[in-house]
Amino acid sequence: MQTSDIIRESKCYIYVTLRQKPELKEKAATWFHNKWEVPREAYLECMEAYLNHETEYGWYLCLDKERIVGGLGVIENDFHDRKDLTPNVCAVYTDKEYRCQGIAGQLLDIVVKDMKSKGITPIYLITDHTSFYERYGWEFLCMVQGDNEPDMTRMYIHR
Repeated sequence: MQTSDIIRESKCYIYVTLRQKPELKEKAATWFHNKWEVPREAYLECMEAYLNHETEYGWYLCLDKERIVGGLGVIENDFHDRKDLTPNVCAVYTDKEYRCQGIAGQLLDIVVKDMKSKGITPIYLITDHTSFYERYGWEFLCMVQGDNEPDMTRMYIHR
């Protein structure tokens, strides 16, 4: 699969990688920061590494025209103690008014296919959701300790 194969249209939404729309970098970093309160600079640093081909761990967006309505990224570690379980899907989010339309599922499908096409498998994610990710082929793997978190979090794997 080539990166150009990832652009998909569904209803009136377009799914792209940040490499396909690098002009959205600043907007995407702000969008993710507003959703997760991780410093904007941290997103920009990861996005720059992806755009400069320093990593194949990418950023995936769902657009309604030019508006970002959903997205996720792939990073080395999503703030947990199992540094051996890498890479991690992170920052999965769909704007509230766009939920229940399959956007997150489509993004998850795209990222799994893209990572596999690059020989990157398995991939992992942490979440406190139950049953959502199983619908998209993810399997519960174990519990992990979040960085600076007292509670354990669920770790999923996609092989």
